[in-house]
Amino acid sequence: MNYWLFKSEAEVWSWDQQVAKGDEGEEWDGVRNYQARNNMRQMKIGDRGFFYHSRAEKEVVGIVEIIAEAHPDSTIDDTRWECVDIKAIRPFQTPVSLAMCKQDERLKEMVLVNNTRLSVQPVSEAEWKIVCDLGNTDPS
Repeated sequence: MNYWLFKSEAEVWSWDQQVAKGDEGEEWDGVRNYQARNNMRQMKIGDRGFFYHSRAEKEVVGIVEIIAEAHPDSTIDDTRWECVDIKAIRPFQTPVSLAMCKQDERLKEMVLVNNTRLSVQPVSEAEWKIVCDLGNTDPS
């Protein structure tokens, strides 16, 4: 299994909206960055990801699961852009802020700490466990 982080502005697409989609999940559409798109192309069904509220909150608030691998983004008629489908698995017991990640020496190599603008990014297994621990949340 691989791990990822999905960033969304809460006022555009929030954790609560993702949860409301239930098991049918939702396309992670609208990504217009090649590196983020390429990350989604590597995702497999069953991979897990952090749901991260960007902009104001800047914190991991939940765990999602990939339920459909990369396919054309239905919001645009341009074959360059693809997306995956995700569903909410569980909220974080305690949200984990960007500041907390930056302060934790064990996360100094985490993409989020070093490239806060990338909207879809990989997370190592070790980083996954550390962030889940910081958030008092089961990593499985």
